[in-house]
Formats: sequence, structure tokens, C-alpha cells
Amino acid sequence: MSFSGTGKIWMNGNLVDWKDANIHIATHVIHYGSGVFEGIRAYDSKRGTNVFRLTEHMRRLSDSCRVYRMDVPYTSEQLHDAVLETIRANAFKACYIRPLIYRGYSQLGVNPMPCPVDVAVIIWEWDAYLGDDALANGVDVGVSSWTRIAPNTFPAMAKATANYANSGLIKMQATVDGYAEGIALDESGLVSEGSGQNLFLVRDNIVYTPSLTSSILQGITRDTVLQLTRDLGFEVREQALPREFLYLADEAFFCGTAVEITPIRSIDKITVGDGRRGPVTAALQDRFFGVIRGDHPDVHNWLTPVGAPVAAT
Repeated sequence: MSFSGTGKIWMNGNLVDWKDANIHIATHVIHYGSGVFEGIRAYDSKRGTNVFRLTEHMRRLSDSCRVYRMDVPYTSEQLHDAVLETIRANAFKACYIRPLIYRGYSQLGVNPMPCPVDVAVIIWEWDAYLGDDALANGVDVGVSSWTRIAPNTFPAMAKATANYANSGLIKMQATVDGYAEGIALDESGLVSEGSGQNLFLVRDNIVYTPSLTSSILQGITRDTVLQLTRDLGFEVREQALPREFLYLADEAFFCGTAVEITPIRSIDKITVGDGRRGPVTAALQDRFFGVIRGDHPDVHNWLTPVGAPVAAT
């Protein structure tokens, strides 16, 4: 992923040129990670451009702010409209969307509360997160030596910028070790998630995923997969999973806004199943992409139409 350096960014109620979307070096979020954000996608479809599960993402953004005692100067409806306005201003048919709420410029110190709460919406065009062939052929991953954040340290259910320092360590180790991604364990040594993705495993046509008590983010795409799994008639279990279950799975896949639904073909150099995308994963991908592309009815009302593009000013 790289930025074009052009287009519009929504900042505190106004659309500004990309090059002018700047903050001061003494802004609190730079020094202390005092921000929360969302990752959302808009997809091109037979019915035009739609944002996937915008309402649910905006609710989680609000929840993250609540955990971090951030009083946002905009309503959820205003932020909802800001996302659509930014997409229309940039005339993208498909894009990745990053709403960001952060502690701004006032003073420095560990206590963030004296600093103002600023809001931005950034969008850019972003293709397959783990490579063009990952969705079909899968990726090789390794279990990280870095443990996921533990309860009572950082709140895993809040999508906070500070949490992703842990994610960066997991991702860097995976990269250095020659893997596309890493899988982290929680403080008890049980399976948690990837650096920025939720994890699902399949054994004997039963779909398993770590529960919320395993230091995972309550992913919107995770929730989507849980619903689609039930729609397709598969049994699904949310539970604690031991590390060795990773090596016994018939299928494994990551899910998330960026990664969508991406198969895993090996873990710690142990082949998952026959090393190819399995039938359960393929069925979930087919239904997921069918909904967002307009080939399958949106029975759960997950799509928000963007509307016609407007001329940027």
C-alpha cells in the first residue's frame, strides 16, 4: 500500500487537501498513542459504491472513545456523514477508510485529558492486504514470541492506536522470519489472533475461533464470518483454543477489514490440511464477496450506499 499524496481528507469538519492535513509535532497522540480509530472498506458493486457495515464500525469507534474517556465533538451521525462525504469528494469507487479520533495539541504529559479531541477521516485505494494471490492460495504464518496484550494492561476490545505497537512487533518478527503474518498467543499461552486480524480454524467441518476473553479485538469482519457461518449451516464454536490446535486444523483463515477472508496454508511450517484453500473457507469467501459485490442479497443490511461523487473543492 502506498499513498497517492492527492485527494481530500476530512479534518475537524472540513475537507482539506492531502498535503495540508498536518498536525503539530507536540500533538499528544504522537508521544503517547492517545488515539482510537477504525478500519472500514467501501466496495464497488453492481449497485454502485457501498460502505461495508458502517453503522457497526461507527458504534465500535464510539465504544473505543468511551473506554479512553474521549468526549467526541461530533455525533455518530455526523461521523457517519463525514465518511460518505470524504468518499464522494475523492470519487473513489472502492477504498479503505480510516476514521481517527485523537488527543490533539495543547500540552504534553501522561494525562491526556487536558488536550482537545480531534477527528479525521482518511481514505485511500487499497487492494489485497497480503498480496494479490493470498485470497486464493493462502499465506504462510508463524506463531509469534510476542504475547498479545493482557487483560488489565491495554483494553483489547478498544481499537486504540497504542495497541498496535504490540501488533507491529508481531508483524515485524513474522516478516524477518519469512512469514506473511504472525499468530499471537494470549498471556495464558492460548491462541489469540494475528497482528491485525482475527483467526478462524476448521476441523471436521466445525468452525472454531478464540473467544473475546483471549485478548482479541471484537472484529466487525469476525462478526460477519460468524453470521455467514451460521447462514451456511456450519456449526461454530467460540472458545479457548490451545496452540497445538493450530497444527491439527483442516483449514485456517484470517479475517478482518484489510485482510478480508484470507486462507492460511501453513503454520510454523506445518501444512494446514492439504495446503490449499479448504471448502469451508471457500464457501465463506464466496458468500462474503457475493454480498459486497451485489451477487447475493444483502439480507443483513450490511451495505450503506455512498451516493454520487461530488466535485472536490
